Amino acid sequence: MLQELKPRERMQLMKFVCSFAWADLEIHRAERAFVQRMMARLELDTDECAQVRRWLERPPSPQETDPTTIPVAHRKAFIESIVGVIESDGVVTQEERDHLALFEQLLR
Repeated sequence: MLQELKPRERMQLMKFVCSFAWADLEIHRAERAFVQRMMARLELDTDECAQVRRWLERPPSPQETDPTTIPVAHRKAFIESIVGVIESDGVVTQEERDHLALFEQLLR
């Protein structure tokens, strides 16, 4: 499913993944590794990877991560990727759970 995403949609996905990595206000080593694997899997180019790294240094603004802009056909892939990043460090915090619950609610 991820390979079917257009370049703009791949970057939108990575923006959300990075946003969720920040849910507990810090980026863990395992989360960075997860994001790196996602960048490789999505075959992001150099400029796209640079942008994703900036999101790991400073999270995207809430205005940039409106769940209602995610195409319906891709919502499941977005949720699965987001769950992957929040579970990647082996600890799912209450902030991460709350953030995910709100995200899923907004997608309905």
